[in-house]
Amino acid sequence: MTKEEVAVTNVKILKKNNVKPQKPIGKQECQLVTFDLPYLAFYYNQKLMIYKGVENFDETVEKLKDGLALVLEDFYQLAGKLGKDDEGVFKVEYDDDMDGMEVIVAEAQGIEIADFTDEEGTSKFQDLIPYNKILNLEGLHRPLLAVQLTKLKDGLSMGLAFNHAVLDGTSTWHFMTSWAQVCSGATAIAVPPFLDRTKARNTRVKLNLSKPSDAPEHAKSATNGDVSASVDPPLRERVFKFSESAIDQIKSKVNANPPEGSLTQFSTFQSLSAHVWLAVTRARELKPEDYTVYTVFADCRKRVDPPMPESYFGNLIQAIFTVTAAGLLMAHPIEFAAGMIQQAIVKHDARAIEERNKEWESNPKIFQYKDAGVNCVAVGSSPRFKVYEVDFGWGKPEIVRSGSNNRFDGMVYLYPEKNGGKGIDVEISLEANAMERLEKDREFLMEA
Repeated sequence: MTKEEVAVTNVKILKKNNVKPQKPIGKQECQLVTFDLPYLAFYYNQKLMIYKGVENFDETVEKLKDGLALVLEDFYQLAGKLGKDDEGVFKVEYDDDMDGMEVIVAEAQGIEIADFTDEEGTSKFQDLIPYNKILNLEGLHRPLLAVQLTKLKDGLSMGLAFNHAVLDGTSTWHFMTSWAQVCSGATAIAVPPFLDRTKARNTRVKLNLSKPSDAPEHAKSATNGDVSASVDPPLRERVFKFSESAIDQIKSKVNANPPEGSLTQFSTFQSLSAHVWLAVTRARELKPEDYTVYTVFADCRKRVDPPMPESYFGNLIQAIFTVTAAGLLMAHPIEFAAGMIQQAIVKHDARAIEERNKEWESNPKIFQYKDAGVNCVAVGSSPRFKVYEVDFGWGKPEIVRSGSNNRFDGMVYLYPEKNGGKGIDVEISLEANAMERLEKDREFLMEA
């Protein structure tokens, strides 16, 4: 049996219980708004954090649960459920007699941190993260947050499943940082969440969904028209680590000959995005006439009018698309791709967001997670999230990864490098043959 198989099969659940806010809060509810609703047919958003230096596992579990009870006083929506009002408008509701969020305690006999340091695949840690292939719509009768704490031979694994209809990446890491603060001795969190979603969009949208089977089998998005989903190809996931100097080289190359009409110098994100888009398009061996889409799930907190605070709790992201023919993309230097990405991001201002919201509200579509576009590269997460600074009192995580939910051919997660520098870890899911070609692409790997 390989180490990977051991890791998958050797996790034993010891107990499950629920945690809710320490103090009574009473009945609270907040409607889901246009920014939240499209994610109902995505799966729960999964994260994995692995720590060493945890001396007493049982004591640590109790400390983490005590911290959750405290931090949920502010983030009480995560201890609630999805609901619908009489008019069919989805909402988050909390009451003191609800069960709260779920905590699963487990052990993985003989499995150590070193078993997870390989940059390949997600199946080896699938049993360490709860709610695999659970749709967000199931939040109608499931907790909106589940945490699995697993004892490893030399550390602790924290697997997290967040209901993506309730919060985005910025809110996820705001919660995680706040939880770590109270576990490290703070009596209150530094930045309370801003919980009123209706300040960002106060339009009531009725959706006729009640159970997961109501979610569309093959939702269509504007970008992939009538392309229906067929049998999914086998995927491989891989983390590619770009050092600070590699990032600087990419950025210098992209900015060496800015195309006419470029607005400012290309950012690190725009430069790395162009580098990844070109490499994945090469690896896919697309025909010149094949379209390829680059999709960015962009934070709109500062883009909406009026702007929302960074502490806005919910989803305040929108997918921004740019599309071109593969032949055109490959025939131009890298700054052509960077220019398209930059233009798409800059144009997505308050007016564009308003138009997108109105269009969606007039004809609501619940997309599947893989409806980001044909031959797409779609970027989630952000290297700005300080994921390696989430310290509960025994040190920073050794490993931070995304789980197997919401992965499709072309999904990319970006994380900062572990040591606090300006390097970026690029976690890519790709069809297996294309991944094999990408792994040999010296230009992509910065070995050319």
